[in-house]
Amino acid sequence: MKPRRFMPSGPLRGTIRVPGDKSISHRSIMLGALAVGETRVTGLLEGEDVLSTAAAMRAMGASVERLGDGEWSVQGVGVGALLQPQTPLDMGNSGTSTRLLMGLVASHPIMANFIGDASLSKRPMGRVIEPLSQMGAAFDASEGGRLPLTVRGALPAVPISYRLPVASAQVKSAVLLAGLNTPGITTVIEPVPTRDHSERMLRGFGADLSVEVESDGTRVIRLVGEAELKPQTIEVPGDPSSAAFFIVAALIVPGSELTIQNVGLNPTRAGIVEVLRQMGGKIEELNRREVGGEPVADLVVRHSALKGIAVDPAIAPSMIDEFPALFVAAALAEGTTVTTGLEELRVKESDRIAVMAAALTLAGARVTETEDGLTIHGTGGDLLRGTATAIATHLDHRIAMSMAVAGLACREGVEVDDTRPIATSFPIFEALLDGLAQ
Repeated sequence: MKPRRFMPSGPLRGTIRVPGDKSISHRSIMLGALAVGETRVTGLLEGEDVLSTAAAMRAMGASVERLGDGEWSVQGVGVGALLQPQTPLDMGNSGTSTRLLMGLVASHPIMANFIGDASLSKRPMGRVIEPLSQMGAAFDASEGGRLPLTVRGALPAVPISYRLPVASAQVKSAVLLAGLNTPGITTVIEPVPTRDHSERMLRGFGADLSVEVESDGTRVIRLVGEAELKPQTIEVPGDPSSAAFFIVAALIVPGSELTIQNVGLNPTRAGIVEVLRQMGGKIEELNRREVGGEPVADLVVRHSALKGIAVDPAIAPSMIDEFPALFVAAALAEGTTVTTGLEELRVKESDRIAVMAAALTLAGARVTETEDGLTIHGTGGDLLRGTATAIATHLDHRIAMSMAVAGLACREGVEVDDTRPIATSFPIFEALLDGLAQ
């Protein structure tokens, strides 16, 4: 355990750049490993989760090398040419690595054993196992479809048309990645749009992929299998999930004015910015541009008097990882914020609805937990009391970072029981935060 108390500071001022987007970092290494030739990546997030993906691709035959800070070279083996890993693939805490790599392995004639840490080993993988089994892969999983589990890939795999029962970019991506080495057309039908990094990047690497949007908003994604991917040069934009903590911090600490450079604003990911603006948050976009098919801008965030709102559940998939940070903003807003449709949060690294309810209540916020969300009665900008004892993060990096931000707006600060999990997604978080306080 590595506990730390986060205390109120002066205004947050300055300019920062957050690490590269985690979703894009994972996919750039995976697709680079499936292209023939060298893919160069700059701005890669070098957190533990992405390093787990890099180690797994090495174990299956690709050369994945770090050249410098955030700069990596991937020498791919080609679709269909992944090698049998000689040891179990250790996914650490990364659900993304696990689910996407299960898809990759599913259509290759190899067997892979997936293991992970205590937190990851509690997370269900059944939603990925179901469609990949339809494609012909075989699974031997622990009770409840959990890790450790073994995947035996099928060759040839069977192309399927799969309608997602629950909005999940990871399940969609796993099926599409399996489709790369599957003859014929693999189709994913998505009733609710989710983050589309896989579709953008697959197209960028040369896959034959089409997206058709029906009149009711349903997305039909078709991928032609037995693809030949071409190596790319990729510049990874800043991760909006990481930026969210600093956006909220600047909004709730009086006198703050913070510039966050190079933030990815993919519309399937940037819901947090829209919701905070609806609450009255002053978030300005400068130098809006496109990098590698992804929209990017520099954000200027100023302290704002926030107001509670009812958050539209339709926006949830575009900010599912940012709700812990939003809950902190809501606790400092004027009036009541109501969130619904967040069942997905109960099966993340922790049950983020229950854990954030307990943590914020301990810090003095007025929170009601419902089956699918939280109702939070804000302070109207007054400081929260803070915690006398440590809040339990349950090995969840986003809980730790959200409550660190809450500590900046608590009279007595907030004690976080363990800051070590932060390294899974944002190794420099504490150093950046400490450097901004005036």
